[in-house]
Amino acid sequence: MKENWLIKMSLSVQKLTQDLECKWNEYALNSGASIYHDSRWIPLIKKVFGHDSHHILALEEGVVVGILPLVQLKSRLFGNFLVSMPYFNYGGAIANNKVIESKMMQTAIEVALESGAEHIEFRDTDIREEAWPVRKDKVNMILELPDTAELLGKAIGAKKRSQIRRPLKEGVESIIGGAELLDDFYQVFSINMRDLGTPVYAKTFFLEMLKTFPEQVKIVILRLNGKPISAAFLIGFKEQLEIPWASTLKEYNRFSPNMLLYWEVLKLAIESGYRKFDFGRSSIDSGTYRFKKQWGAVPKQLYWHYWLAEGKEMPQLTPDNTKYKVAINVWQHLPTFVTNKLGPVIIKSLP
Repeated sequence: MKENWLIKMSLSVQKLTQDLECKWNEYALNSGASIYHDSRWIPLIKKVFGHDSHHILALEEGVVVGILPLVQLKSRLFGNFLVSMPYFNYGGAIANNKVIESKMMQTAIEVALESGAEHIEFRDTDIREEAWPVRKDKVNMILELPDTAELLGKAIGAKKRSQIRRPLKEGVESIIGGAELLDDFYQVFSINMRDLGTPVYAKTFFLEMLKTFPEQVKIVILRLNGKPISAAFLIGFKEQLEIPWASTLKEYNRFSPNMLLYWEVLKLAIESGYRKFDFGRSSIDSGTYRFKKQWGAVPKQLYWHYWLAEGKEMPQLTPDNTKYKVAINVWQHLPTFVTNKLGPVIIKSLP
């Protein structure tokens, strides 16, 4: 099995070399790619989750014209499949044109067939012209940022400004940093994931991101009397700051610390020079969708395209799947020392 792939326009294939990896990342930086197209995710995901990657690179006369990262997830419980990219919202094929993207996706099918995968999930932000099966049940919520926090405050209105001030009256303080805040973040995050009935990632996942992308990753913590009660993990790339994970301890929801958390995060984004803020993935009209919309965020449709092996149906590996309801209910009643130990074993095989 080839772990990384090079596809020339003639469709010949070979291993990706370190020299070509540099060209890959240069293309990712200067194209419409996301940070999740960066090749540094290959060793990170291998180290944390144990998954192999199959990165497809299109070259024309030695010049990079397209990239497609793929990660293979295998487990007895959830099956064998490829995702571009798991654990995040982005990662589909990026190329100079749609023809090259299509050729890379066809090569991905060859990888899937050779590895016995049951499906491929391409996490795209645009619809494909080909007749790929597609999921359109999720959107990303994107906010165009004003030039100053003062302008943002005016835009959200007096009521929300009052909600932001409420935690401050309770004595809540905010801290912005990096790896030194990881323990605080994980304490809040792991409890919140348990309360939602969702397996938690290992702390090493976040630590490795902080090590690998020290300039792009930030943590924001809210503390009350020295105790972390709300937390955000941020990843910035090019002109956009993203919040893949945010959590608040539910016993403090009575004075809305999450409003202050998001205010601090948005203020950080503006002061750091970002032009857009990505609130992350939501279902239309869900509670999280409405929360994000109140800040002025607008939905951007996600198109998750699929290749399915013969006889296979669209995967339903989400908490919304009714067959997981009993497991979610049980998980919510487990102590966190149990969920923190078992969660990483389960979640690594869920994309």
